[in-house]
Amino acid sequence: MPLHPVAEGVRKYRLAAGFTPLYTMPVDEARRADRETEAAIWDWIEQPEEVFDLDIAGPAGPLTLRVYRPVGHGDGPLPVLVYFFGGGFVVGSLDTSEAMCRALSGMVPCVVVSVGYRLAPENPFPAAVDDCYAAVKWVAEHADRLGADSARIGVAGDSNGGTLAAAVSLMARDNDGPPLSAQVLIYPAMRHGSATASMRANTDPMFFNAHSTAWFWSLYLADPADGANPYASPLNATDHSGLPSALMMTAEFCPLQDEGEAYADALARAGVPVEYRPYAGLPHGFLALASVLDTAREALGSIGDFLRRQLG
Repeated sequence: MPLHPVAEGVRKYRLAAGFTPLYTMPVDEARRADRETEAAIWDWIEQPEEVFDLDIAGPAGPLTLRVYRPVGHGDGPLPVLVYFFGGGFVVGSLDTSEAMCRALSGMVPCVVVSVGYRLAPENPFPAAVDDCYAAVKWVAEHADRLGADSARIGVAGDSNGGTLAAAVSLMARDNDGPPLSAQVLIYPAMRHGSATASMRANTDPMFFNAHSTAWFWSLYLADPADGANPYASPLNATDHSGLPSALMMTAEFCPLQDEGEAYADALARAGVPVEYRPYAGLPHGFLALASVLDTAREALGSIGDFLRRQLG
């Protein structure tokens, strides 16, 4: 179907404003440009009662977590969602996922823990996934400090954050824990070097496209051969059984759509409960438009619904 009118409006605005794709910039400049496009905190959601940062011991030094606790849920432990922000492993920060984490904390409700993992190219694979897995283990071991229930942990992320959520789910299974109850994968990259139809079709420089994908992978992987590792490319895992229930979301005008669908199929074939939700007419990153796009707000609601069911 054609590009959704709201997304088409974004495209026309970018054309008129002289939008420059991140993949044409030096890394430092791309990070500054990315910060300028972060979604503002949504004023239509219930805001958390408490938000605070804390540092834990990570694999290579202090690792910052940002914790969101919802309003009015002080009695008894809450489920906990560990969230990984998007940015192609290269750009992004804890602030990138601020709106999403605040929204999910109140919608589920749950404690949300956002992870300030290391970025490439300064810290190439496997730094990010090692940080994210270390954060999940810490949350499981110290859930009582957060008012959370270590028996009800989910992981989630958008874009490469979804890749990290899938990789951490594999690592938790392969390393005997911690047990995870859910994984939410929002338009993630699932395989380095994909040559799918959606990758070939999506080259529009006004949106995240195939050139963006190649640029981010080139910076994330110190050696292209590392892309074969299933913790970099979860679709490459030889066994997808025993993984937590999954929600996979893809977008029609996104180069990653086909590999996201393929991962949902792989999970289903392995006996993992999976819900696959493709969104027609929309580009990668459409959830950031939730303030003006009804479909994005509905998608956000479906994430909350899935997590309520899986995390109890």
